[in-house]
Amino acid sequence: MRFVLDNSVAMRWLLSDRAPDVQDYARGVLQLLANGNAAVVPNLFTLEAANVLAKSQKRGLVTEAGARAFLALLADLDIETDATTHERALHDTLNIAMHHELSAYDAAYLELALREGLALATLDRDLSAACVKAGGKCVQP
Repeated sequence: MRFVLDNSVAMRWLLSDRAPDVQDYARGVLQLLANGNAAVVPNLFTLEAANVLAKSQKRGLVTEAGARAFLALLADLDIETDATTHERALHDTLNIAMHHELSAYDAAYLELALREGLALATLDRDLSAACVKAGGKCVQP
């Protein structure tokens, strides 16, 4: 199975500062990937991850070793980066953002899921609701 992986899920593999149900969902998605499933992400995923890593290290939430371990985990998983996210930003993604009142960043994940016909793994309630409203599916690990 292939699915779109939202950054909100992957960051829970790094930071375990959320409610148990949130962490359980993130672990379930990680298990899907560990079991040989594949994820696809918009090309902004790595920038979002780098931003969270930098801020988390600055705040003392993550050590440098912890950050390296997280990056190694990401590298070991079957996560493909979509090469055309930027080409759709000012058209399809913008339309989705405006129609569903999402940030352009969140809309990029939804646009990718809808375009590829893939389920979306997300912890963002607004993004999840928009996905369902748009006729998409959300990953239920």
